Amino acid sequence: MDDQVTTIESAGYGISQQERNRVLRNTYWLLALSLVPTVLGAWLGVATGITRSLSGGLGLIVFLGGAFGFMFAIEKTKNSAAGVPVLLGFTFFMGLMLSRMIAMVLGFQNGSELVMTAFAGTAGVFFVMASLATVIKRDLSGMGKFLFVGVLVLFVGSIINVFVGSTAGMMAISVAAIGIFSAYMLYDIKQIIDGGETNYISATLALYLDLYNVFQSLLALLGIFGGERD
Repeated sequence: MDDQVTTIESAGYGISQQERNRVLRNTYWLLALSLVPTVLGAWLGVATGITRSLSGGLGLIVFLGGAFGFMFAIEKTKNSAAGVPVLLGFTFFMGLMLSRMIAMVLGFQNGSELVMTAFAGTAGVFFVMASLATVIKRDLSGMGKFLFVGVLVLFVGSIINVFVGSTAGMMAISVAAIGIFSAYMLYDIKQIIDGGETNYISATLALYLDLYNVFQSLLALLGIFGGERD
């Protein structure tokens, strides 16, 4: 009886502290694992140039079709043994889609440094947001609606800019994306810590998308401002 009372009192969503810790631990492990197929996909795309022709509207269609198709499949399989392989397949696809931007940045004289800087910057953002999530006591669930609206605005702006091709537009979108997805990172980690998210595959997907968008946006900004031509 005492154990039951302790469990109820320690869980804002009716989830024990032990269960929340387990979900967080599994999420971090799967998130680390998901970076492997992402790197493989990016390497394959750069090495073969398979995504080089995916520009403008065609690239947008392939990306949206593949990404939403995978996310639908992940949602359907998240409670089964197929959930992890489907998620890893998604991260490989995302790495492949990222390879076109990476190849462009690697075309700069200091391209490798820019990629590593973007990676280090993304890792830094994750560390800061994960640390904040553990010390902030207030409920952040109300942030979700505002962040979702921000992502929708960002999504529409990104689609428009694909056809407009404005460098200034890309800069504005990248800066906004870093801010929005950094905040989403804090929100998603806090949801796990508070017991609002109990499926580690769904939690990994959310955090992966946060990291992916922060990295991609940092890389775009570094390429615009820091790229050195031969």
